[in-house]
Amino acid sequence: MDANKGKGEQGMQNPGGQMDRPVSFHFLESMLPKVVKRRVHALKRLQVQCANIEAKFYEEVHELERKYAALYQPLFDKRRDIVTGTAEPTDEECEWHSDREEEEELAEEVKEKAAIEDAKKEEATPQEDPKGIPEFWLTIFKSVDMLSDMLQEHDEPILKHLRDIQVKFSEPGQPMSFTLEFHFEPNGYFNNAVLTKVYKMKSEPDASEPFSFEGPEIIDCEGCQIDWHKGKDVTVKTIKKKQKHKGRGTVRTVTKQVPNDSFFNFFNPVKASPDGEMDEDSEFTLATDFEIGHFFRERIVPRAVLYFTGEALEDDESFEEEELEEGDEEEQDDEGDDDDDEGDDPKKEQPQPAECKQQ
Repeated sequence: MDANKGKGEQGMQNPGGQMDRPVSFHFLESMLPKVVKRRVHALKRLQVQCANIEAKFYEEVHELERKYAALYQPLFDKRRDIVTGTAEPTDEECEWHSDREEEEELAEEVKEKAAIEDAKKEEATPQEDPKGIPEFWLTIFKSVDMLSDMLQEHDEPILKHLRDIQVKFSEPGQPMSFTLEFHFEPNGYFNNAVLTKVYKMKSEPDASEPFSFEGPEIIDCEGCQIDWHKGKDVTVKTIKKKQKHKGRGTVRTVTKQVPNDSFFNFFNPVKASPDGEMDEDSEFTLATDFEIGHFFRERIVPRAVLYFTGEALEDDESFEEEELEEGDEEEQDDEGDDDDDEGDDPKKEQPQPAECKQQ
């Protein structure tokens, strides 16, 4: 959470009293005596050095992430094997004590009756046990708003073949980046076994704006070429258009392909402009792409089972509600302050901003 959030816009103070409005830091600095301004410049140089040390800190954090990713991977491989049905967990591995045991005990009788009904149905129409956890990743995609917004109906049959999603970090000595790997079983849509999306990162202060540095940021991303089977590319659609000849008046039908909404456009992202000049729509699309990539890395891949069951969604919603309630309180406080200002004694001490809550 932004440390400044909730503090309100407080006026700059000076020895002669409190200013009514926030003052531009350029104006404030220009009003300082020359000898004081010189010392402020020295402090700014120190601040830049702090930012450079902070950048080194984040580089080491990246190395730690890479190190621990190797420790997580055997567990994620086990998860993949259970999801795909290539491994069956033991009874001991399946033991789990739910926090809702009392509710489960109350519902046990209902479950037993349901089990009897299911057994009768199976006797009437014998069915094989499902393999692994069917539609594991597709269920996650459909449950998470950020992903379901990209998902189209024609994407769903393809995502049923998604076996695993992995995060790979750049090797030591290489530019900072991470790669999302989407592993698919053989299917009738494309030949790729793995689809990749590389997110390139920067962890150093910008020379022109060193004080804006707040840690690593994604600066660009690169998708991959999907080797679609003929007629199976869901990222394009074929349309027919009639054209009339101006002179002869004859009509012909032209067939052409146009872009089509699909999750798989994720692998053909907008490219960041080297000079930083992009139109507003492209900037928004790229920023959204970066946010989705970060969400896969930080939330979806590490906590996949909790998004499958919906437990992680409940946590996310609780966090959003807490943020909203806090914002509402701030707005009400601001309104209250406005009311209190009416008729106040100018010499009366101004209220101090409330302490920010640390998330």
